[in-house]
Amino acid sequence: MGKTKNLVLGLAALMIAGSLAACDDGRSGAEGAAKQLASSLAALDVGSLAVDGKDAAAANEQLKSVFAALDPAKPSVESGAVKLDGDKASVPLNFTWKIGTAEWKYTSQAALKKSGDKWAVQWTTTLLEPDLKDGEVLDKTVTPPARAEILGAGDAKLISYRPVVYVGIDKTTIGSADPAASAAKLAQLVGVDEAAYVKQVQASGPQAFVSAITLRQDGRTITDQQIAAIPGARGIPDSLPLARTRTFARAVLGTVAEASAEQIQKAGGGLKAGDVVGTGGLEEQYDSQLRGQDGVSIKVRPQGMTDDQIKAAKPDPRRVLFSVDTKPGDPLKTTLDPRLQQLAEDTLAVVGPASAIVALRPSTGAVLAAASGPGSNGYNTAMLGQYAPGSTFKIVDSLALIRNGMTPDSKVECTPTITVDGRTFKNAEGYPASSLGAVPLRDAFAHSCNTAFISSRDKVSQAQLESAATSLGLAVQAPKLGADAFLGSVPGNADGTEHAASMIGQGKVLLSPLAAAIMAASVAHGAPVSPQLVLNPGAVSPSAGATPTASGSPSSSASPAAPASPAAPASDKPVTPAEAAALGDMMRAVVTSGHAGFLASVPGAPVGAKTGTAEFGNDNPPKTHAWIVAVHGDLAVAVFVEDGGLGATTSGPLLKSFLTAAG
Repeated sequence: MGKTKNLVLGLAALMIAGSLAACDDGRSGAEGAAKQLASSLAALDVGSLAVDGKDAAAANEQLKSVFAALDPAKPSVESGAVKLDGDKASVPLNFTWKIGTAEWKYTSQAALKKSGDKWAVQWTTTLLEPDLKDGEVLDKTVTPPARAEILGAGDAKLISYRPVVYVGIDKTTIGSADPAASAAKLAQLVGVDEAAYVKQVQASGPQAFVSAITLRQDGRTITDQQIAAIPGARGIPDSLPLARTRTFARAVLGTVAEASAEQIQKAGGGLKAGDVVGTGGLEEQYDSQLRGQDGVSIKVRPQGMTDDQIKAAKPDPRRVLFSVDTKPGDPLKTTLDPRLQQLAEDTLAVVGPASAIVALRPSTGAVLAAASGPGSNGYNTAMLGQYAPGSTFKIVDSLALIRNGMTPDSKVECTPTITVDGRTFKNAEGYPASSLGAVPLRDAFAHSCNTAFISSRDKVSQAQLESAATSLGLAVQAPKLGADAFLGSVPGNADGTEHAASMIGQGKVLLSPLAAAIMAASVAHGAPVSPQLVLNPGAVSPSAGATPTASGSPSSSASPAAPASPAAPASDKPVTPAEAAALGDMMRAVVTSGHAGFLASVPGAPVGAKTGTAEFGNDNPPKTHAWIVAVHGDLAVAVFVEDGGLGATTSGPLLKSFLTAAG
């Protein structure tokens, strides 16, 4: 019985082995070779493959030369189903190339041949691309679109293509002259670093044009004759997307220039040398929308034929394999009023420290001007600055007091000084003695009596201050703004001296000039104003209100490191028309009976205002920031000067000048 069983099992094993041998027709080896081929092509390296019909090194060299124009891109290659025919096999290879935002897909056929126990690829040119012939390589032509414009109110062109001239040394025309000497003369003429430019010219090749500077054609003072007098120097006319002037709204709009090596590296193939990209401001934030998409054409061309030979050939010897049409960028529409923006910048032109003027339209929230003065050194002080707002914050205090039962006529106690937990607070220098004692809240507001508001701290909790601030559009999200901004930080918890400091807009209370203008605009509108700068933001959605990330740096006395509360949703208790009317009455009193009487002569609608002076630093006496906010018809304005002294005497005249000219 045992012998019979063993015999049966042995026969079964032989039958199974025979069956497996019959199935092993070489398919697994061919499939493995096909996958290895696909992987090697995807890596653009077939040097380790078994190749039939061509030396592996030669095949690898041909592969790299065929696809050299597509560098640094590499394809994705997948092998399809293998068709077996004895010791031969065929397999489709599915190529996918990322060409900008498009995909170029095609399928080639590979032939495999078995020699002994190995499969080798039958090397042909069509293996790489089915329409490719021997002696041909791929050619890539990129056609960038014109960069879209940034528009202002009424579709005024804020940034558009304007004529420029690239000034530099063309080494192909320098002849026997000394390149270093020419470079030195040109550097002196255009005002660039002489040593650095000479070094750059010396390091460049004999066919190079080495740009020294790009000048606006409009208003340039360096003439073509001066340039031509230097051997090898020349100017090349061109155009670039530029603002109206070199400084116009630069901190808000940003600039446009050729992509830096760092930007190209970060783009991961999305940028190449020579691409024009935005840097800073809206140009960088909306770069993809403004830049559009390059047009790309992939052609085959005879290997070794120069560009000049191709241009001269009739007809064009190249064949198109794949193309993507150029897609122009979409213009970015903003609310900036070019006249008011320029007026704001002109008003700040002589201010030494960091400064800002922001103007809003209360009825719509449109940001009409957001100017940062020359002392801001390129930083967007107007929208990103974080500073103690001083007594302008008494607008918030007053709203909280009104909500707790007070009116502009309610009496408050204005004393020369007040002490809280050992810290003494006082009024600003020159505070009128006639406004001391028991005075109406309106009078304390008009003359900015610090002690009256601090003495009212027991009537208003810190949480109520925070609520009043958000009711006026501060420290909340700005979903329509479309740009990075700091809209304020008001702590919800504070005791003792910190709570007292909050009552006069100091301590941990921080606003930007934009936020201060929003506060004033909400009073004028009778409801919280949500600012709007960008009208068609597309898919870009910055988180305005949180601590921003922006190019440039704030000045040392700003408070960028202070903890800024994440922007909250819009207040569930917005300021009411009645509350806003009471605040507007008090702001008007600042002009009619307070220390902003100089605004009474501004033509047009009556002006309401509030000044602010905020101490900072450890000096004795301390340095101060100067603030003033105002409403004038359907215009709300905030003026800020860092280390500017008193709001009434420093920011006030700037405001008057702006409002008078604004009309």
